[in-house]
Amino acid sequence: MDGRDKPGHDGVSIVAGRVFAITGAFGVLGSALARAAAAQGHRLALIDYAADAPAGLPSGGDVLVQAGVDLTAANAAGAAIDAVAERFGGLDALLNIAGGFKWETLAGGSMESWYALYRLNVLTASNASRSAIPHLKRSAAGRIVNVGSNAALKAGLGMGAYAAAKAGVHSLTQALADELKDDGVTVNAVLPSIIDTPANRADMPKADVSTWVAPDDLAAVILFLASEEARAVTGALVPVTGRV
Repeated sequence: MDGRDKPGHDGVSIVAGRVFAITGAFGVLGSALARAAAAQGHRLALIDYAADAPAGLPSGGDVLVQAGVDLTAANAAGAAIDAVAERFGGLDALLNIAGGFKWETLAGGSMESWYALYRLNVLTASNASRSAIPHLKRSAAGRIVNVGSNAALKAGLGMGAYAAAKAGVHSLTQALADELKDDGVTVNAVLPSIIDTPANRADMPKADVSTWVAPDDLAAVILFLASEEARAVTGALVPVTGRV
């Protein structure tokens, strides 16, 4: 019996709870997702680049917190994911929430922004996914869920670098879905519009935030795609746009 199982009432081993690794788990969306996943009884690895976890995250024996992890480095990503599988006896779903945003015009900005947003969005998801694939193939229902962006479907002013990076996430999602379709591992992405976060409220103080996407609502879509019931969905880019 490994760390994923516990005895049932009839003595037969049953799965205690699916194991989810959440990157970017200390942010607004990552934290909302962690709380929602814990409420469903899943065991969690909460992975983030930040050195300190915020208050309010799930805790206890079913939670592994990994702070200060640089997922743009392949070795660091591999070590973090392997630690999850070692702690819980396997991995069922990788939820790639880690990412970054910057509004900047091409003429008035820096080319470094293009490299930075590629690293924060595409490279983090690629490194984490590559590290997770061997473990996910051993799951009865392996899942990868990425976070793309509705803005990448038609980029607006100042969104070039960000949209290009998120378009890369979309392509990664579709390519991985095809790569893993015969291994029982699904790969999908959510494409949110504006997420209701304190930072976005500060940047757009006059906006009608009731039209934005609530983090809890986006988390619910992600958890469905990570569920066993979503077995027939792979390679999908799912718009989650609220009323924007």
